[in-house]
Amino acid sequence: MKKVGLFGGTFDPPHKGHLKLSQTVLNTLNLDEIWFIPTFNPPHKKGAVATPEQRLTMLNKLLEDDQRLKVSTIEYELKGKSYTYETVKRLCKEYPNTMFYFIIGGDMVEYLPKWYKIEELKRLIQFVGVNRKGHHAVNQRGVLMVNMDEVPVSSSEIRKDIKEGRLPQGLTESVLHYIRENELYED
Repeated sequence: MKKVGLFGGTFDPPHKGHLKLSQTVLNTLNLDEIWFIPTFNPPHKKGAVATPEQRLTMLNKLLEDDQRLKVSTIEYELKGKSYTYETVKRLCKEYPNTMFYFIIGGDMVEYLPKWYKIEELKRLIQFVGVNRKGHHAVNQRGVLMVNMDEVPVSSSEIRKDIKEGRLPQGLTESVLHYIRENELYED
């Protein structure tokens, strides 16, 4: 059975921290692949700054050097607000011989009980919580925990740096070039 990690997010923009997290989980749990799932319309946020197409292009640029890291456009196909349960249900139907591991930040583990259809979701996938050094998540029954080194980068800080005219840290050259070429996050 194939073992695939699912890493959902807005990825606005995607950065080296996303790469480090995915590679850490991939190697720690000996997964075959990790599929990044950019949200089309995140239900928990006001909205992305970059368009869905721009975020998808940046994500493909970020992942271009590691064949084990792929992009799934399933939430773009589903349109509307993205709920993990609906996405996972469809993936399980399309890939019945795949064991899915859903990756979340360690800080999100304590919020799992509030997720939409969480009990049904737990029957479909294995949750993986990623702890960064210096942060300790609340342990939830049935969540595998993986530890990784701190990567001091965030999408919101990158957007802020660009808006304020500073050179952002944590982007690959190809993603930074795309952002500059398309004048993203400047206003």
